[in-house]
Amino acid sequence: MPRVIAYARVSTDKQDAENQRFEIERYLTRTNLAFDQFVEETVSGRRDVSERKLGQLMTELERGDTLIVSEASRISRRLSEIFATIQYFIDRGVTVIAVKQNYVFADDINSKVIAFAFGLAAEIERDLISQRTKEALARKKSEGVILGRPAGSFQHKHYKLHGKDDEIMELLEKRVGVAALARVFNVSRPTMQRYIADNELRQKLQGKTPVSILGTKSV
Repeated sequence: MPRVIAYARVSTDKQDAENQRFEIERYLTRTNLAFDQFVEETVSGRRDVSERKLGQLMTELERGDTLIVSEASRISRRLSEIFATIQYFIDRGVTVIAVKQNYVFADDINSKVIAFAFGLAAEIERDLISQRTKEALARKKSEGVILGRPAGSFQHKHYKLHGKDDEIMELLEKRVGVAALARVFNVSRPTMQRYIADNELRQKLQGKTPVSILGTKSV
């Protein structure tokens, strides 16, 4: 049976998720829905999605399920990550609802148009960051600052994925494609493919039993 999961995130233990819960419950009352579980966590929105409870939801929610948040920024503080996460859920057949913005992301043309707009905005954001970075590096270089990492500072070219083996294997076990994995972890498809092969992650899946935060899905 399809599930409705409410998700709330606060950045510090001094903040309260009750306001988010109130917004979600008000929406559910208005639409005659009810959530099966309320998942809450205290974590910075800048931490990688794969390191949060939201990352676990990405592995556990299935086609037909619905994820509800009070607003899109609860997913992440980075626009590119918001887009990648929403697109990932759409590809899996999971509907994402952002209550305050009145966005419903599902596998339909309207959702894809909105998701495209998010993606375009994320691309513009990346371009602006890239341009600012280049300008800052050029300025430092002109000031005589030595740029670049010390030789041997990274022993593996896939350093962005180090420590993420468990999360990657959980997604692989759910038959998540390499392209979707690459979007989730913000790397290129070839990088993700090579990392999986080099670290024999598919071979390591045998005997691995992931711990669910949602429990058993009722039928």
